[in-house]
Amino acid sequence: MRIVGPSGPRAASSSQATRRTGSGTFTLPQEETQAPAQAAAVRSLAGIDALIALQGIDAPDERRRRGVARGKTALDVLDNLKIALLSGSFDETSIGRLKAAAAALKEVTGDPGLDAVLAQIELRVAVELAKFGASEP
Repeated sequence: MRIVGPSGPRAASSSQATRRTGSGTFTLPQEETQAPAQAAAVRSLAGIDALIALQGIDAPDERRRRGVARGKTALDVLDNLKIALLSGSFDETSIGRLKAAAAALKEVTGDPGLDAVLAQIELRVAVELAKFGASEP
């Protein structure tokens, strides 16, 4: 796909002066044609930087999807903790997983309903951490 516009490639103008040699069709462009080519290269690099910066911006749907995934992970960790406590197989790695889940729940998704649910899950994780005397990260 070719993009032609203010920052796209420009066609070479016909007024460029070239020096012809006595034999053959080889031509050398004059020195003054080098500066516009360099400016076009800088302009195209700025366009690439803008595209890369836009890729770093998350779409609301992507933030929501990641928020739901973090909430599910935290609920799974809480369920595993409950099972470990009931079966008597509780170990210190459960507390590490709870701390990691609590840290992941801090990010805001932009959806007020989802953020409220994630805050409730985060509160439950904090309560479980407090029961075991472990503070949040």
